[in-house]
Amino acid sequence: MAVSNTGTWSPQQIAAAQNNTATGSGTSIANNFDQFLSLLTTQLKNQNPLDPLDTNQFTQQLVQFAGVEQQLKQNETLTALLGLSKATTGASAIGFVGQTVTADGAATPLKDGKAEWKLNASKGGTGTITIKDSSGKVVYSGTKTLTAGDQTYAWDGKTSTGSTAPDGEYVITVDGADVSGAAITVKTEITGKVDGIDFSTAVPTLLIGAIKVPLDRVKSVKATS
Repeated sequence: MAVSNTGTWSPQQIAAAQNNTATGSGTSIANNFDQFLSLLTTQLKNQNPLDPLDTNQFTQQLVQFAGVEQQLKQNETLTALLGLSKATTGASAIGFVGQTVTADGAATPLKDGKAEWKLNASKGGTGTITIKDSSGKVVYSGTKTLTAGDQTYAWDGKTSTGSTAPDGEYVITVDGADVSGAAITVKTEITGKVDGIDFSTAVPTLLIGAIKVPLDRVKSVKATS
């Protein structure tokens, strides 16, 4: 007795199975693979000995399904590795709590009339300093003589009108120019004590007060005295 060719899968069906793997439908592709093997076994068992089925097509499909199954296992392994990496990164981030870090950034807290940034100028010149509050309003403008390399800029919280700015988050912008008026690059860094970690983002974020510092922006860490 011959069985109809129900075990044959079209290229479209196999492609759909591969798409299921790409989108994470592991259970679906596993069921499809089991169904294919069951139908293939049944058809081969009941084929007409005088008119045997062409096994080349089955072999090709079997190879393709094996490839899909391998891809599925690779996806599962990658997911596990990513989870392990995230857990390791999270554990490392916890070690920053209570430490003083220096990181790339322009936002820093003003507390008790003191805010400080680290600047790095590509060459000497003059820097035009602009400081804005958390709403984007300019509260202070001034100038500073820049030297090539690292230096510190401290702000006492006094605004351009002479009033005292309230404690909070402030952002600095430094536009540098050399003696000829040509622009120079000035990078800004912030320093502060880490008092928390935010794990809601892909990369753990350190919290310095209300300031969020992505872990990959940290330049140095030292024990808080």
